[in-house]
Amino acid sequence: MKPTEKLHDQGQSLWLDNITRRMLDAGQIEEYVETHSVTGLTSNPSIFDNAIATGDYDESIRATSQQGLSSEEIFFNLAIADLQRAADLFAPVHEVTGGVDGWVSLEVSPLLAYDSAATIAAAKSLHARAQRDNLFVKIPGTPPGLVAIEECIASGVPVNVTLLFSADQYVAAADAYLRGIERRVTSGLDADVGCVASVFISRWDTAVSQSVPEDLKNRLGLAVGQATYRAYRDVMESERFQRLANSGARVQRLLWASTKTKDPAAPDTLYVAGLAAPLTINTMPDSTLGGFFDHGEVGELLARDGGDCDVLLQRFAAAGIDTTALAQRLQDDGAAAFATSWSNLLAKIDAQSPTSRGTR
Repeated sequence: MKPTEKLHDQGQSLWLDNITRRMLDAGQIEEYVETHSVTGLTSNPSIFDNAIATGDYDESIRATSQQGLSSEEIFFNLAIADLQRAADLFAPVHEVTGGVDGWVSLEVSPLLAYDSAATIAAAKSLHARAQRDNLFVKIPGTPPGLVAIEECIASGVPVNVTLLFSADQYVAAADAYLRGIERRVTSGLDADVGCVASVFISRWDTAVSQSVPEDLKNRLGLAVGQATYRAYRDVMESERFQRLANSGARVQRLLWASTKTKDPAAPDTLYVAGLAAPLTINTMPDSTLGGFFDHGEVGELLARDGGDCDVLLQRFAAAGIDTTALAQRLQDDGAAAFATSWSNLLAKIDAQSPTSRGTR
C-alpha cells in the first residue's frame, strides 16, 4: 500500500494544491485520483498566475478579449471554466462521501481582503456563476473576511476560509462559520453548508529560520499545527457544535495548507507526515504529493491534546518569538502576496488582450 493510500485510509483527505488547463487536458488530475488517493483540489491567485504564464491560456484570452471584458472578468471566465471541469471530475467523490469530500476552490479577488461588503457580493456572484455544488469560494480569514464568511454561510454559500495562521485565527473562523449556521437554523433553513478552514504551516518556519537556535528550526509550523488541531477538536466536541449537528450541520473541516517544505535541508514530506489526523485535509503541490507517494511514512497521528506543542511554543517564546504578533504579520503578508500575484496575472491577461479595459 502506497503512503498516500495509507494516509487516506487513516481518515485524512489528500487534495492537490494546483490546477492548470494543461493538467486537465492531459488527464493528470484523473491520474492523481486513481493512483495518489487525491480527493479534492485547491487553487489560489499564485497558482493561476503561474498557470497563465505558461501561455496555455493565450488563445482563450485573445478570443475572450474581443467581447470587451475587463481583465478580471476574463480571468474569472477562464478560472471558472477550469474549476467546473475539476468539480465534475470530483463529483463522484462528492456524491459517495455525502458532500464531505470531492471539493474544488475558487478565490475571490485578493484586493477585497479588507472589504466585507465587496467580498460578500463577489462570493455570492462567483458561486452562482460556477453552478457546482462541490465548489468552495475562498475568503480570507481577516477580520473583515470573518464578517463575509458568516454572511455567506448564512446565505448557503460553501466557503473555504483561507489565510489562517494560528489556533486563535482558526477559532475566530470557526466562530464565524457557527454563527452563520446558527442563523440558518433559527430561520428554519438547511444547516448543511460546506466549509473548511485552511491553516498555513510552512511560512512559520520560513519566518523564524534566521531567528531561532538550530534545534528549533523547522519545528514551529508543526507546533502551531498541533495547537490548532487541539482547538479544532475542542470545537468539534463543544456543546455548541453538537447542538447544530443535531440540526444537520457538519463540521468545518480543518485543512493544512502551505505544506511544501521550504528548507532544502528538511524532509520534503515534513508537513505531511507531521500533520496526519483523521477528519482533516492536507492540500499539497505536485512535488510534495509525489514525494509522499514515493517515500512518505505514516507514523503516529496528531495527539488530541496537542502533544508537546505547549512546551515547544514556550521555547520559541523564550527565543524571542511572539507567535501572536507573527501570526498577524503572516496573515497580512499572505494577503499582500496574493494581491501581488493577482496584479501580475491581470497584467499578463492585459498583455494578451489589447482590447481589455484593465480591471475596470
